[in-house]
Amino acid sequence: MTDDLEDLKRRLVVGHKRDGRSVYDEKAKSELVALCLRPGASVSRLARECGVNANQVGRWLREHGHGRRHAPVASTVPAPATFVAVPVLPTPATPFDPDGNAFAGVSLQARLPNGVAVDLRDVDPRHIGEVIEALGRLRCSASTKG
Repeated sequence: MTDDLEDLKRRLVVGHKRDGRSVYDEKAKSELVALCLRPGASVSRLARECGVNANQVGRWLREHGHGRRHAPVASTVPAPATFVAVPVLPTPATPFDPDGNAFAGVSLQARLPNGVAVDLRDVDPRHIGEVIEALGRLRCSASTKG
């Protein structure tokens, strides 16, 4: 154990409550939390070397605004698709379909539960329903969200 860590261990416990629980110095707790946040630091090793339960140090990390340092496990249950009514408004310039018929283009933006974003602009309103139906049939797993 280094001299700095030995000094931290000595300053950490400032007393004991009637039920035997330790009372800790706030500044020393903050120093231990800072040590735990260093890249490659082992919370359990530092806690053990300072004579503190690793769960207690984990609680201090949360209290200091630092939760778990690893990414949360994504749920494997896909989120249900939610569709919202979208008003169809004509665009300023009226585009023409291949047959020469004028139509008001529709823009569609959707974000699927797996993180895929769809952005369609000036789509023929006759085809927008097909696009929405196709999106609704896609299997989207929340576990592929990245």
